[in-house]
Amino acid sequence: MKLKNSLLAGLFALMTAGAFAFEAPRTVVQTGKLPVAEHYNGGQDSLVAHLQRSIQYPALAKRNRMQGQCIIGFTLQEDGAITNLKILKEVGGGTGQEALRVVQLLKFKAPGYSQQYSVPVNFKL
Repeated sequence: MKLKNSLLAGLFALMTAGAFAFEAPRTVVQTGKLPVAEHYNGGQDSLVAHLQRSIQYPALAKRNRMQGQCIIGFTLQEDGAITNLKILKEVGGGTGQEALRVVQLLKFKAPGYSQQYSVPVNFKL
């Protein structure tokens, strides 16, 4: 009986230590807040509205009824310029390229430092 209890206690300790050692990935999708929005005129609501207003749904994606979220990663430079754009996640059918095009249109205020950000672009029919 003592052996069974000590084994259970040891297993519980290992599981608890593993839970504290796990670091949840930091993504925009989980938090719902866009850190880069603080550098955009009008904040997050304005940023998301601009993205949705600028999207031209790709014909192939529309025909195949593709929906979902594309994530574009980029570096925001000290002067507010966007560099090193890349598609981190795409739905397919040309949605990644369209999301890349729309993010390139964004104009940010100069933060005074360089940092990497990611922005989700939603495609919904």
